[in-house]
Amino acid sequence: MFKGSFVALITPFRKGKVDEKAFGDFVEWQIAQGTHGLVPVGTTGESPTLSHDEHKRVVEICIEAAHGRVPVMAGAGSNSTDEAIELTLHAQEAGADAALIVTPYYNKPTQAGLFAHYKAIHDATKIPIFIYNIPPRCVIDMSVETMAALSKLPRVRGVKDATGDLLRPLRQRAASGSKFCMLDGDDASAIAFNAHGGTGCISVTGNIAPKLCAQMQEASLAGDHARALAIQEKLMPLHSVLFIEANPGPVKYAAELLGICERDVRLPLVAPTKETQAKVKAVVKALGLQGPKAAKAKAKPKKKK
Repeated sequence: MFKGSFVALITPFRKGKVDEKAFGDFVEWQIAQGTHGLVPVGTTGESPTLSHDEHKRVVEICIEAAHGRVPVMAGAGSNSTDEAIELTLHAQEAGADAALIVTPYYNKPTQAGLFAHYKAIHDATKIPIFIYNIPPRCVIDMSVETMAALSKLPRVRGVKDATGDLLRPLRQRAASGSKFCMLDGDDASAIAFNAHGGTGCISVTGNIAPKLCAQMQEASLAGDHARALAIQEKLMPLHSVLFIEANPGPVKYAAELLGICERDVRLPLVAPTKETQAKVKAVVKALGLQGPKAAKAKAKPKKKK
């Protein structure tokens, strides 16, 4: 179930509020474009600045719109264990297929603390759990050994690895076994990650190039390295430009260009600079990317004269 191109979905805003219609339509388009799985309210979904009610509603809309066609892995992490349990229970009750739980940021727990945090969430819930290990944002790095110990718990199914260390999946596979699911957290390294035992990527680029990201993953997982590499080379300028400034600023601007939603982000994030906008626009144009409205217009049959 947890393989291929999972998209870390943006959360559309309009006039400061979650744009529920735009988000539902966006989920529908993602599925139509071939995305293999959906990840609402992660970092790209601006989870730090969503209220609990907004967070839960975004998860619910995603699950309702997906309607069982693709798996939904709902963001449910927090640096408070009790809060993480609350959000994970909500994801479970809403019908998510898994919960993505980030390592506790700011607190800087020890490895023993990390183990205790995830075990408490595991024991309080019944949903499959994925660890989200992202040292650049959380300051802490879960060790291979701690993750291996957690992987022995029945419902700790895998990891979103955003360490940037391409030796990590090989070490983790040796420690946790081949059934432990490993998803890359970096679009640019997705092929190499799969070659080292990964089964896919939780993608930012997939927000605006879902079909290409899905096709790249399908080719990679099927062993068609030449095709996967050709698609990845095509996508590489996009992977790069989307991270010139803090995510999701650039990808939301790209989404606006494609008519998906407005570029709005919540403070302390701000819209990308004009220089960044120009670079994003140039890459989007060069790739010939089109949004949902353009796809519908193209598919609509022409009236006979």
